[in-house]
Amino acid sequence: MTRTRTEEFDHLRPLLFSIAYHLLGSVSEAEDAVHATGRHWHSLPAAPADAQAHLTAHLTRTAMDLLRAARARRAAYTGTWLPEPLLTDPHDSPAPGPHPHGCLPTAILLELESLEPLQRAVFVLDEVFALDYRQIAAAVGRPEAVCRELAAQARRLTAAARPRPQADRTRCAALAARFFDALKDGDAAALRDLLAPDAQLVGDGGGKAPQLARTVTGDHRVARLLTSLVALLARVDVTVQARTVNSRPGALLRDRDDKVLATWTLDVRDGHIHTIHSVTNPDKLAHLGPVADAWALNREAGRTRRALT
Repeated sequence: MTRTRTEEFDHLRPLLFSIAYHLLGSVSEAEDAVHATGRHWHSLPAAPADAQAHLTAHLTRTAMDLLRAARARRAAYTGTWLPEPLLTDPHDSPAPGPHPHGCLPTAILLELESLEPLQRAVFVLDEVFALDYRQIAAAVGRPEAVCRELAAQARRLTAAARPRPQADRTRCAALAARFFDALKDGDAAALRDLLAPDAQLVGDGGGKAPQLARTVTGDHRVARLLTSLVALLARVDVTVQARTVNSRPGALLRDRDDKVLATWTLDVRDGHIHTIHSVTNPDKLAHLGPVADAWALNREAGRTRRALT
């Protein structure tokens, strides 16, 4: 049965959102790109023969323009900038639509920030969405030979953060389960065994929520901070729920009213946790549901800590 113009766009919307998210690392900006593409689609006097190719090309170029504008804002960002987290596990999630092509982990999305918009677009369409170079060339408006070279450059620049083989997923899940068990038990020694010696805890509050003054480095320091932090949060009824975030083991932190306080994502490599990315910026959590008042919880936790000393 032939789809209407609206039905065709709605059918392709999840794919368009996923492309835009991987280009922008932002849910809100990805939604803006999809909306702009929708307006363009409905303004056409007649639907193109290949709707997916046409919409992919328009969406890609729109997202590239948004990315160029976003780069200046991110350079002036307060603290460390991290991509907006997406829940990618089987649980019901208010994240916009399914992600049929999966989701790159946070570590790779951060590596992509170093690429120029055109280079990033070619890499994403090639590596994540497996478009052939004829399709990529049409989407970005460059010759196929140029796209091949751009893709090769991007692969070299992101090689260190590339995902490990699929077979490692079971071991990653087991390691994450041990990590969250150790957190629940307040066992800093067990946490240290799971962390790489140079493990890092990286936080993004964007100046809008309590955040780390700087990245915490070293297995002893990260383990000590996490155990003390989780113990303090538990006193103000914050829960740590293991989830899959950006296709990697992670967690969703919620307050006593079930509002979202933060997300954590674990970067697992070579049998150890190398980096924990923590997002507390409320602007980056709003797509996950109602957001907790992190400042109020911080004040309450401070009063609780003083009362115990």
